[in-house]
Amino acid sequence: MAQYNINLHEAIYSLSDALDLVGVTHIHHGKRVAFMAAECAKKMGWQGRRVDDLFQAAILHDCGVSKTVVHERLAQFEWEQENDHCVLGEQLLKSCPMLEPLSPVVRYHHTHWSELKAMDLPEEVKWNANCIYMVDRVDVLSLAFLVDQNNLLLGREHIREKIWEKRGDWFCPELVDAFMEVSHSEAFWLSLESGQVSGYVSVWLSETKQQPMDFAELRSIVRIFSFIVDAKSSFTRQHSDGVARLARYLGTLLELPEDSCEMLELAGLLHDIGKLRQPDALLEKTERLTDEEYAHIQRHSFDTYSILHNIKGLETITQWAAQHHERADGTGYPYHLKNGVLSLEARIVAVADVFQALAQKRPYREPLPPEMIMRILNEMMADGKLDREVVMQVDNHLDECWRQALGT
Repeated sequence: MAQYNINLHEAIYSLSDALDLVGVTHIHHGKRVAFMAAECAKKMGWQGRRVDDLFQAAILHDCGVSKTVVHERLAQFEWEQENDHCVLGEQLLKSCPMLEPLSPVVRYHHTHWSELKAMDLPEEVKWNANCIYMVDRVDVLSLAFLVDQNNLLLGREHIREKIWEKRGDWFCPELVDAFMEVSHSEAFWLSLESGQVSGYVSVWLSETKQQPMDFAELRSIVRIFSFIVDAKSSFTRQHSDGVARLARYLGTLLELPEDSCEMLELAGLLHDIGKLRQPDALLEKTERLTDEEYAHIQRHSFDTYSILHNIKGLETITQWAAQHHERADGTGYPYHLKNGVLSLEARIVAVADVFQALAQKRPYREPLPPEMIMRILNEMMADGKLDREVVMQVDNHLDECWRQALGT
């Protein structure tokens, strides 16, 4: 089993970039919340690991949100169903041993202090969760001034008053006091602008190094990415898992080394992460896409590359994932690469993606049986779209490919 050298903070940062796509207009929400939480923590005298744990939980606090409509509801100051995504986020982080310690903070990051303070939880969890809740609401209140008026300084006193009104009820009094102190300056609010907050997070990234991970550890992180994108639509649920299983299986049939087969599985899990930018309604449309809608869909594989390319150690996996809509004759997207340039592994992911998508129900059709899928793959192969060697392996092991694609 191969060892991978990955910077966990880079992976978290990229996951935050993926979550940003869900927000559509509320870009960099997680990064702004992390910045404000860290500033309040420093004012409270917290240091070292505690601030870092808070920062990580803050940047991932909305990992339970995949749907644009949910993100829009959370942009309201108060919403009766706001705790649903906290439960989902907790479950997701619990599935990853390296991020599991953050899960209780994410679970309670929308719980009022008047309720939270009496719960049987570690004090650090209570404080961290409530700190994130407070600055999360600050950022929601900031949205109108960032987007509509493009001048956050115009709204700072209104925002400070709204937070002060909830002191002792929604938010811990000491945390509110710390926020009032750090938010007194113009610099605090100006630092929330996209370029400034990204620079702040870059400093955080520079303070950590790559660390060795085995395949199981890396896979548990990668599956968070795939779960978030697959949860965006009922029609794509488990798609990434199916592509990952089938791509790895095809790699073994083609006698690729074990580490390449592992990487194929990871590429399959990650290939559609760029779809988080797509509106929910577009992924669930039952009619034929318009030219404008199809052009919007075409950007998702490039968005996959944009999200993942900053994670050192995942460069090859990122390339295979981002090229899953390339075609052997150069007619694919987004790079129009041909067989002489496309790696065998990228061609495997492309075949696995087509097969699994055809095997699943979609809003515009029912799932297709194996024989019909094989007929389509053969037609695409004959037209020079899909790799002959890979498609022949599917043809020779059709029943098992069907089982791998659907997990049956």
